[in-house]
Amino acid sequence: MNQDFAQNKNISIPSYFYISGFSGIPHTRYYYIFLFLVYIITVLGNSCLMLVIIIDRNLHTPKYIAVFNLSLTDICESTAVIPQLLDTFLFGNQFIPYGLCLYNMFSVYVSISTQSLTLAVLSFDRFIAICLPLRYHMIVTHRSMLGIIGATWAVALLMVTVATIFISRLSFCRFIVIINSFYCDHGPIYYSACSDNFPNSVIGSLYPIMIIGLPVFFIIFSYTCIAVTLFRITTPQDRQRATKTCTAHLILVAVFYVPITFTYALSSFINTNTRIINLSLTSTLPPMLNPIIYTFKTEEFMVSVKRLLKRSMIFPSKK
Repeated sequence: MNQDFAQNKNISIPSYFYISGFSGIPHTRYYYIFLFLVYIITVLGNSCLMLVIIIDRNLHTPKYIAVFNLSLTDICESTAVIPQLLDTFLFGNQFIPYGLCLYNMFSVYVSISTQSLTLAVLSFDRFIAICLPLRYHMIVTHRSMLGIIGATWAVALLMVTVATIFISRLSFCRFIVIINSFYCDHGPIYYSACSDNFPNSVIGSLYPIMIIGLPVFFIIFSYTCIAVTLFRITTPQDRQRATKTCTAHLILVAVFYVPITFTYALSSFINTNTRIINLSLTSTLPPMLNPIIYTFKTEEFMVSVKRLLKRSMIFPSKK
């Protein structure tokens, strides 16, 4: 009898995943309207920021290659999360086919990973600019920045591809698997498997360290060195000028890392619905806020925007 059970327990793939998400949360339709507005603002804001960087030659610098990449990942992340979320819950399509679920997981994690790594790249740019100003143009070139950005995408794609491959090798004992999240989340998927999920648990433990822990450590190290350098600057004007160049990036770092760190740190003390709402906000609000912060907190970018607006008013397009 045990032998027959073992023979029948082959690798089985569910036809659908059921995303439970916001099922137990009241008045969620208002929240979906809010997320829809967030998505529109995110796409428009980041598209405008990218357009300004492309048009204005003064922004064709290595730093703004990283800023352009951050805006691109913001759009990718919001597009991976919000439209699928609205389709799942607003229109009642909570049953997601197996293949589409894996694609959703892959796209969300690649976007989040690249966004996190890009924030670390921007801290590297500020570190070199303030701590090694005389060597900045030798170290941070267009070619080196493009290589670093390419490396961040390669690392993100490699890690998430490996995670997706191991998820695809899991066996599920049910025809429909329930996922307690608002998207096809890696953890809830492998928790639901009935086969050995040890490799996936290892990946689930290493991923936050590689994508959140190491970038945060590097950012803290960079700004510690920057703080020491600023302390040694004797002229208050120079110190203030150097500090202004870091303000926008520090706000971006706080907006991205602080909410997600607190949510995961306190996940065992908050109920499932609160955790899901918090995670959905940490996945959707930072991409919306990033272009707003960069526009109003970066002086050189504001100058470029004003210059482009003035040019469009003086030389309006002919119909």
